[in-house]
Amino acid sequence: MATTAPHNRIALVTGAGSGIGAGCAAALLADGWKVAFVGRRQEALQAAIAQAGDPFGDIAERALALPCDVGDDLAVAAAFDAVQARFGRLDLLFNNAGMGLPVRSPDEVSAADWRRVVDTNLNGSFFCLSNAFRLMRAQSPQGGRIINNGSISAHAPRPGSIAYTATKHAVSGLTRSAALDGRAFDIAVGQIDIGNVASDMTARMVAGVPQADGSVRPEPRMDLSSVVATFMAMASLPATANILFSTVMATKMPFVGRG
Repeated sequence: MATTAPHNRIALVTGAGSGIGAGCAAALLADGWKVAFVGRRQEALQAAIAQAGDPFGDIAERALALPCDVGDDLAVAAAFDAVQARFGRLDLLFNNAGMGLPVRSPDEVSAADWRRVVDTNLNGSFFCLSNAFRLMRAQSPQGGRIINNGSISAHAPRPGSIAYTATKHAVSGLTRSAALDGRAFDIAVGQIDIGNVASDMTARMVAGVPQADGSVRPEPRMDLSSVVATFMAMASLPATANILFSTVMATKMPFVGRG
């Protein structure tokens, strides 16, 4: 439920130009947060902000578009510096930006494509998490929350997804390590693992996707609102509580028992 008035909590959402990132960033705005929308394309970020709107009537003051390639460590540091300069602190990072490749056997994945996925999904997640720690440790009051976007592929892979799956397993390692390291600084770190949310990225699931038994079958999808509600439950916890891992998935998708 949205708050009745804005507050002074600050969030940064990566991959905020579309899909899950845009939906969660909009929900934060509606709940009274000030939000930095981070993504590759300025026009997509501005469109996401315009679509989100602002029930409090001061969108120009409460939303910030920050074009940034999360795989570029210097660009990430500059984006976090911009948030600190604009808003004074950071209370929440949603480490959401990610990408995959078309279904391919490992020998069909080029070194360039492998590095591209690793740069976005793993390096980008680390660069953002590291800079969030930098701000959250130094600010007063100290601390904050980081939510990493993992995947059900962090638990069970799909055929032909080696780059995506390997990096999402690595994100789980980031989550566990950072959750431990964050204790000393009141930084809570958790992960949301999402399965089959309806989006442009999962449109192919309606026609059919490869299964572990070699077949190709359509899979059910869930509405984005279910992901947003799960994310907001995690984001709204008091500092003394943390959801370390949360899985939200289409009820009938073939995940449990996959393989």
